[in-house]
Amino acid sequence: MIRVRTSSRAARFVGRAGATAALVGLFGGLASGCRRDGPATVQAAAVPSSFKSGECRSCHEDIYKAWSVSHHALAHRPVDAKADEDALRIPRNFAAHGVDYRAEWKDDRPLFGEKRVAASPAENYVADFVLGHTPLRQYIVPIGGGRYQAAELAFDPIRKEWFNVFGDERRQPGEWGHWRGRGMNWNSMCAHCHMTDFRKNYDPVADIYATTWQEHGVGCSQCHANLPASHLDPNRKPAAAKASLTAADLKRAAETCAPCHARNELLTGGLQPGANYHDHYRLTLPTEASVFYQDGQVRDEDFNYTSLLTSRMGGKAGVTCLDCHDSHSGKTRLPASDNMICLQCHGPSPRDNAPIIDPLAHSHHKADSTGNQCVTCHMPTTVYMQRDPRHDHGFTKPDPLLTKDLGIPNACNRCHSDQTTDWAIAHTNSWYGAKMESRQRQRTRVVAAAQAGAADAAAKLLEFIASEEVPAWRATLLLLSRNYAAGDPRVVAAAREGLKHADALVRSAAVQVLAGLPGEAATIRPMLNDPARLVRLDAAWPLSAELPANSSVRQELDVYLAASADQPAGRMRIGQDHFNRGRGAEAEAALRKATEWDPYSPGLHDTLGIVLNELGKPGEAAAALWRAAQLNPTDAQSAFNAALAFAGARKIPDAELALRETVRRNPRFDRAWYNLGLLCAQSNRAAEAITALETAEKIAPGVADYPYARATILWQRGDRAAATAAARRTLEIDPAHAPARALLQP
Repeated sequence: MIRVRTSSRAARFVGRAGATAALVGLFGGLASGCRRDGPATVQAAAVPSSFKSGECRSCHEDIYKAWSVSHHALAHRPVDAKADEDALRIPRNFAAHGVDYRAEWKDDRPLFGEKRVAASPAENYVADFVLGHTPLRQYIVPIGGGRYQAAELAFDPIRKEWFNVFGDERRQPGEWGHWRGRGMNWNSMCAHCHMTDFRKNYDPVADIYATTWQEHGVGCSQCHANLPASHLDPNRKPAAAKASLTAADLKRAAETCAPCHARNELLTGGLQPGANYHDHYRLTLPTEASVFYQDGQVRDEDFNYTSLLTSRMGGKAGVTCLDCHDSHSGKTRLPASDNMICLQCHGPSPRDNAPIIDPLAHSHHKADSTGNQCVTCHMPTTVYMQRDPRHDHGFTKPDPLLTKDLGIPNACNRCHSDQTTDWAIAHTNSWYGAKMESRQRQRTRVVAAAQAGAADAAAKLLEFIASEEVPAWRATLLLLSRNYAAGDPRVVAAAREGLKHADALVRSAAVQVLAGLPGEAATIRPMLNDPARLVRLDAAWPLSAELPANSSVRQELDVYLAASADQPAGRMRIGQDHFNRGRGAEAEAALRKATEWDPYSPGLHDTLGIVLNELGKPGEAAAALWRAAQLNPTDAQSAFNAALAFAGARKIPDAELALRETVRRNPRFDRAWYNLGLLCAQSNRAAEAITALETAEKIAPGVADYPYARATILWQRGDRAAATAAARRTLEIDPAHAPARALLQP
């Protein structure tokens, strides 16, 4: 039987206790997430403690007027003949991205048709609701089972034209992200931030919804639901206005904005205004290059809160949403065009030791130019959904050198698109000199190195973790250190120190680092009593198998798992939890359901394959892992995992195919070359085996296994001199290597 060595990635899934930490943790961008009984039925149910916005008007007329025309108030509404007249009054036929569409108002409702293949009939559907106001409106379509879907077809009320919000992406029906897929399910992905007092009410057995809400749009009770009942008494006397908001008030207000203005994951399945953010949400941090750029700039649709917390303004100086925005109108408190919004802190009378900045001298641009506006350079815009430009709230410094070295966009070349990056580098160096070699630049390089898996990244990560003053960045750097924790006790020490940090993001990151390591259960266990639910859940995940069924933390974990049970990633986590608790059949069923719901996700197939392998089903495991590798055609590790599984299932030709695919994807994957050498040797192809092993040894000259394997093959071929030399090379690397020493015995 072929003796293929496992990688650390696969080995971490061995055993129930060990597998708990290894299985994918509590990550993801899932939202909580309608039942098709008709709008009137759905709207009828309301939570008794809530109230409708109209009830506030008599006492708060000015606030009500400002709110009533805001994006919050207009975030969601039923379709309406007058309000949708500009889009649907005249029937329109048009094509976009290979699909023929028709949109019209017919029989007192909006009717849509789409034809994807010329010879096929058009699919017709109606919409019940409208999501958004400007710069685009999406139409929400009922599809049965209480489900509503956000259609890909959207209307631009400024240009008065229809367009596809995905462009050329998400074109394949059956994909998770296709408009009929779970990635565009209104109940799960949209409604909780566009409705007031929304309750998803998902039935995980029947896979249907019985959704309720109080009112369309973001109404008063969505942010003020914690008001005492006496506040709604029509006979009450108005309370005296509060003199000023404290720092705690502002932080709590920002945490009320954050649930819907952040890329995050719901921990409890609903919005909780006024509550501690980390009791109900997991904030997405800039650990993945596909989500945020390495300097923290937004890349994917990341919204604002992470950026604010990673900035020195939000993460260190305590700047919050309300410093710049009016909470009811949504407008900025001061203009951005003349920089007054920024000069309220950075002007001649600075606030909280903020540096004084003269925009004209600082920007090196003319007074009336966009280049002299602070937001142009420090809050660049990215367009999402084809028509929606949004400002980055990370307040980063434009750094063209990072564009040249790492491909990170910079504000200079965003405006001066006709100029080269070197041109921008020359100007920034001339204007700002040594200031360009900032902590931001240095940290960005450390993040990029860690994401690339550089062997020397651990030391720099530890240096920056120790000195990082912004908690969100400290947490990010800790999370990036996970891949180095098993081989570097300094990382373990840094994580243990992080458990004591005042910020829940840092404690959460520290727990996640330690959760992947054997022997750290005792260190993690006290965190089950952490004041933040986020941290308690992170501690509960690797300890899941030992949690008593009636314990509060087990119940919290079950609530968390149920919150996303209608999404593939949520079902995956349920499967992982079952597996970690020794419930193999239930684990397999949940993971197979996840892959059924999202058949094109490599991560789901990978997790299913690893669990199947642990359940003693190597053939099925290999098929799942190979499917994961096919879906991720540039990832060498996934192909290597499949190779190991094929070998375990005694499918040797398939194992060789997967190993050769691994080294094709990554010619420097030394362990794959090593396993390929062993396979060739056991197939009596000694020359190929030696070539593969020599390749592995050249890539990783410090690994004793490689020359020793070569020595055994040479010995079997009768080449004693070469075998002896290879064995001696093994002992140079590892003097305690007993098999090599035995081979040299006369």
